[in-house]
Amino acid sequence: MDGADGARLVVFAPVDNTARVAAVVRRIGDAIALGLLDDGEQLPSETELAGHLGISTVTLREALMALRQQGLIETRRGRGGGSFVRAPARPFDLDERLRPLSAEELRDLGDHYAAIAGAAARLAARRSLPGDVDRLRRSLAEMARPDAADRRCRLDGRLHLEIAAASQSVRLTREEIRLQADIGPLIWAVHDRPDARRAVHAQHARIVDAVEQGDEDRARDVAESHVANAVERLLDRRLAL
Repeated sequence: MDGADGARLVVFAPVDNTARVAAVVRRIGDAIALGLLDDGEQLPSETELAGHLGISTVTLREALMALRQQGLIETRRGRGGGSFVRAPARPFDLDERLRPLSAEELRDLGDHYAAIAGAAARLAARRSLPGDVDRLRRSLAEMARPDAADRRCRLDGRLHLEIAAASQSVRLTREEIRLQADIGPLIWAVHDRPDARRAVHAQHARIVDAVEQGDEDRARDVAESHVANAVERLLDRRLAL
């Protein structure tokens, strides 16, 4: 799974049943702001995209209209036409995304994600194959490269998807994809700060080491702590707003 494929699994995972137009607008808008979707990139066709998101084409068209009004996509007609990404002039606004969430909602979402991430890491330590570990090592090395700054959010998400895939559990992997779509942008944004990057990379390395060594308890504990630390940062920031 390369970075682009992993990002698309998250961005185009099915949305919740409630407030679907708003959920699609937020999902795609976050993906554009974080660089998971590149400037000028063409979105899938309306039929394909609606199928991925689990919504009707009517709902999708409403969401695309809202994204056009925000200047995040443009629609081109005729041969080679479709919906294309337009990178925003301003970066992802973490405070703006946190403001509608109560501390209780954020903590509950974090607890859920920590449980899934911990279970996936534990099973990855038990079940991963040599090829799975090789992929984790490659992702870890790529994240440490000096020229990876503009891809760091995408690579962070990819690493966690690869850990879930290494668990050999389809359901856990699907839940990782769904939760990354919900809380991933917030965690990536708080991780991608100068004061956090070194600690985050060290946590990623400890998870991968534990998976490779087959240490199930350590893999679970570090993965849960990794998410919990990010959520605590998010809670502090939310309460300060």
